[in-house]
Amino acid sequence: MKKITFLLILLISNQVLFSQSENIPKKITQKGFAKIDFLSIDMPMIETYKERNMGLTGIHYNLFLGDEFYTGVGLYGSIAGIRGGFFTLGVNAGLKKYFSNKLYVDTGFHFGGGGGAGALDGGGAFILPHFNLGYDFKNFSINGGWSYVNFFDRGEIKGHQLNVALEIPLDFEYSDYKSAEKEIDLNEFANTSWNQNPKRNSLMVHFNNLKVLSKAKSTDDQVLEGKTIKLAGFEYTSYLSNNWFTFLKVDGAYDGIRAGYMDVLLGGGYHLSMNRNRTNILAKFGIGAGGGGGVDSKGGFLLYPDLSIEQQLFKDIYISVNKGYLLTPNKDFYTSTFGIGIKYYIERNGINTDNTTFTKGKFKGFEVIVKQDMYFNAKRMEDPTEHMHQISLQINLDLNKNVYVAGQTSFANFGNAGAYGEGLVGVGLKMDPLFNDSTSLFAQLLGGAAGGGGIATGQGLIIKPSLGFDYELSKTLNLRAAAGYVKAKGGELSSPFINLGLKYNISFLKLK
Repeated sequence: MKKITFLLILLISNQVLFSQSENIPKKITQKGFAKIDFLSIDMPMIETYKERNMGLTGIHYNLFLGDEFYTGVGLYGSIAGIRGGFFTLGVNAGLKKYFSNKLYVDTGFHFGGGGGAGALDGGGAFILPHFNLGYDFKNFSINGGWSYVNFFDRGEIKGHQLNVALEIPLDFEYSDYKSAEKEIDLNEFANTSWNQNPKRNSLMVHFNNLKVLSKAKSTDDQVLEGKTIKLAGFEYTSYLSNNWFTFLKVDGAYDGIRAGYMDVLLGGGYHLSMNRNRTNILAKFGIGAGGGGGVDSKGGFLLYPDLSIEQQLFKDIYISVNKGYLLTPNKDFYTSTFGIGIKYYIERNGINTDNTTFTKGKFKGFEVIVKQDMYFNAKRMEDPTEHMHQISLQINLDLNKNVYVAGQTSFANFGNAGAYGEGLVGVGLKMDPLFNDSTSLFAQLLGGAAGGGGIATGQGLIIKPSLGFDYELSKTLNLRAAAGYVKAKGGELSSPFINLGLKYNISFLKLK
């Protein structure tokens, strides 16, 4: 009888554990790597003038599709030469093949769009294939070799060059997007693979003012000293420990100067909390690329020391005020910065935390969209009106199952506007899935900074409403299409547009 009772208890216990395990979404690991590369591009002759090479540096993130093939996105910016403000965005695809434990071959290509700073970039479309040899040091790898660049849509920038790169393995964990908005008590995760230390990130949308302190003039001989350049953008932070973090910051001008200024900064900092974690002080230092909009940033290389103070508004939401400097190393372009932003902190993909205020875990939807836009009859400041095309990267974070916030960056790649770029933020609404859960409709409103390429955006502020649909291709991949209208405030750009792209969607566990 005792044996029968013990067996019944064991069976019931197993059934309870199995039911709990079935209720927990599966954790999946995606292999990937971050890459920073550099190449020195031979620039074309302009009449009888031969300029210095343009130094381009890139930031990329790639996902492995199997053991060897990879794909991802990358952003390039000028940091040497005379083309500060030259930026591009594109997609990567390649093959990484090891022929020993440490040595490998990396071959692939990058396709994108962009330009700027008066360069002969044509419509902006370009290709950048490469063939590199690399050495793996386990925690990082270095590679270098041949590459070729060609701005093939009426551009004159083309040629062969060497490139060097640093790569860091950067895997991430996720669950299916269909798990989004599922909420579960933390004690139910105890015997699952989610029982690990969480990773901390933050996302911030901010406004930043640059007060020009240097005496240098703009590229069109206008006085910049004393002017205030108004920027809008976003910042992503990833914590290495409780205090040390890395960040990526992207801003674009919407007022104060001619449209077209942009900067992209990568750096690190130290986080000090006080007042029971309700008040934070952050010291940051970044380096990166910037220019455009008539700002003469020389080659484009910028330094960014900054000090921020944050105050908690709600559990995960803080208001941030920052003060610092943004400058070229020789202070030809030298500004004092002051900004304000709203920051959202995320503790994700783990439940082992000393913070006893967390009682639940909630899966949040996250989407990455790569698409191609076409603006019909995009109005120019001087050149004849014609259609303009651009490549776009958009990132969405679900607030609930029907509302999301979005950030987007775009660069022209066809249509004689290679220097045109956008940096937008906004909000979207989406319906519950239809037609066997295969299709969902959405509406979104984006706004922010845009300019360059001769497009008539005034001082740079645009709004961009759209309607569209997503069609499910697989658990993580959707076809996405939309139509809308783009209007510049203070400029003549006023055009309908359409776009088509792919959406990668997943969910992650957020402590609540």
